[in-house]
Amino acid sequence: MSGSLLPKPLVDKAREVVHANRRAGRRVAIAESCTGGLVAAAITEIPGSSEMFEAAFVTYSNAAKVGQLRVSEELVETFGAVSVAVAWAMARGALLASEADVAVAVTGIAGPGGGSASKPVGTVVFARAERDADPARIVADQKLFEDSGRSGVRLQAALCALDLLMP
Repeated sequence: MSGSLLPKPLVDKAREVVHANRRAGRRVAIAESCTGGLVAAAITEIPGSSEMFEAAFVTYSNAAKVGQLRVSEELVETFGAVSVAVAWAMARGALLASEADVAVAVTGIAGPGGGSASKPVGTVVFARAERDADPARIVADQKLFEDSGRSGVRLQAALCALDLLMP
């Protein structure tokens, strides 16, 4: 079988990320929730990704976020799983659980259910943590993607997560 099962824009963006991080000598890790491993799948689709890809954590449930990434239960209870605080803790946890130089986390509401007035379907939060970086350099962002169906939200989120992995 030839070709990729993943959407071309995702593979193209992953190729950019792999090549840029290989050139920079950076190892990356991913902590995914709503994307369910889509970011990791895109990266590993690219030949040579083993030179820059350290680890992926698919922590879909809150219990997995707490258990695997050491996100505090208090953060999840106070701010919710879809929050800047939890996304940052996920990214930091991925760094602590790996040898990566940089980690990106993504958590959100892909739909069709699960949304609320304050966090509608399409709400996705991202964070990037860098090993040995000044905490003031925290990168975190919340986006509201057009509700283009579950797959559409997940694709948009994966593309944004990949953007955050660029050196």
